[in-house]
Amino acid sequence: MTANHASEGAPAPAAGGTRKHTALPKAQILIEALPWLTRHHGKTVVIKFGGNAMIDEGLKAAFAQDVVFLRHAGLKPVVVHGGGPQISAQLDRHGLVSEFKAGLRVTTPEAMDVVRMVLAGQVQRELVGLLNQHGPLAVGMTGEDAHTITATQHFPQIDGESVDIGRVGEITEINTGAIEALLENGRIPVVSSIARSAEDNHVYNVNADTAAAALAAALGAETLMVLTDVEGLYEDWPNSDEVISRLTAAELEKLLPELSSGMVPKMEGCLFAVRNGVNTARVIDGRVQHSILLEIFTDEGIGTMVVPDATDDTEGGRA
Repeated sequence: MTANHASEGAPAPAAGGTRKHTALPKAQILIEALPWLTRHHGKTVVIKFGGNAMIDEGLKAAFAQDVVFLRHAGLKPVVVHGGGPQISAQLDRHGLVSEFKAGLRVTTPEAMDVVRMVLAGQVQRELVGLLNQHGPLAVGMTGEDAHTITATQHFPQIDGESVDIGRVGEITEINTGAIEALLENGRIPVVSSIARSAEDNHVYNVNADTAAAALAAALGAETLMVLTDVEGLYEDWPNSDEVISRLTAAELEKLLPELSSGMVPKMEGCLFAVRNGVNTARVIDGRVQHSILLEIFTDEGIGTMVVPDATDDTEGGRA
């Protein structure tokens, strides 16, 4: 009597001697990510967290998962955040008017107290909490801590004249020591974009896009990623919704005067980053769940990528 090693009632193997595994597409997805995992392993990635992703519960949870995934995949993520919607809501509760000039929030001393409270005491705490649901990883800090970001008062040019918009800071110095120590310890730094001035000792509100770009450059990051509420940089808005997939620093510089005021700090940050040692800067749609993973670990990418002018195009695809 011959032995029967198959379980009774078990389905016969598919033609060709192999069973069709329903999980196979998952393996194919992981294999597609392999070149990108290899390329980015051990590299620092600075992510500017903002826009709708900050106020939608599902998007916030997905963002935290993405950042933790990067950490466990061998990358070194650093998160920089602002808090525009939350600041506006809190100013409204305090009876303070939200006003913007040159794309920046006019920040009185009274408004600065609210900004500091919201960024360091509300937005940062929530984000650290979401990340730490996955383990003891995230550590919150502000630009004030360990003199990470030092600033002076910023006077934007409007119609050729310098305008006083209050406690809005222009970055004068970056000290990455505390962030590098956290990264070396396997932590995820979460940085609120406020800074102290060495001149008058006041605390200043620093644009989070600008802060993220400056930190990316100072850290020698592989990539700067900026989450937005649009798909990327449009080719010919509003006549077309075609997104520019890739452009050089010089090409971006030519486009800057035509951009909407809200996009200017983001794209200026990308330009600064790639001209100061960061390999790529990416603007991605934060309204898409897991947009960070889609951008870093797939061949297509989903946003606009800015590269330095002297770049090698022979690699093909999105580097």
